[in-house]
Amino acid sequence: MKTVELLADFLLSANREKASSLIDDWVTQHGIGNVLVEILTPALRMMGDLWEKEDVSIAQAYVASKITDEVLANLSESLEGRVAGLATKGPVVLGNAEDDCHPLGRKIVAAFLRADGWLVHDLGYDVEPKKFVDRAITVGAKVIGVSAMMYTTAENVRAVRAEINGRGLQGRIQLALGGAVFRLRPELVEQFGGDGTAADASGASELFGKLWNRAERGCGADNE
Repeated sequence: MKTVELLADFLLSANREKASSLIDDWVTQHGIGNVLVEILTPALRMMGDLWEKEDVSIAQAYVASKITDEVLANLSESLEGRVAGLATKGPVVLGNAEDDCHPLGRKIVAAFLRADGWLVHDLGYDVEPKKFVDRAITVGAKVIGVSAMMYTTAENVRAVRAEINGRGLQGRIQLALGGAVFRLRPELVEQFGGDGTAADASGASELFGKLWNRAERGCGADNE
């Protein structure tokens, strides 16, 4: 069985020890740089496919999410240590939309961004629109990333756009959107006021770089 399949199996069977050991062994052999792209993200995508086919129970998904959360926390510490002292690409703000309490996708994106040199300010889940913009202004972030899993919570992204525009910051602070609902229905990004999205977490850094450059020019998606 391939490493990705083994990891997915360990996560679904709630085998925390074997999941962590498998990742540790892979990192020892190949280095930490690509573990998110080559191992963890494909395993999570495999689990997502099983979920859509209803081959995974809610209990399994919950336990797998908790174990993955722990693994990500350990990886984030290692990644932060690896990039410590290096020039960052700039500060960015992340968080789940108001009323959205599904942090796993956001944490994976944060790990990718940190690994690529971004200074990530992660506000957590269920974040009020005002807090996104307040933090962006405080730290000098030109990009805010908002994650939402379901349509009902994704609609709350509109309030983040309204907060940005209401302070006269349209164009100067870009809004990146992510989460299952935007992956399945990318047309919602524009409808809900977003400036861009990525197909998956591995494309987050490229997206944020594009939006950062756009913000420096002070323009929106329609007038680049």
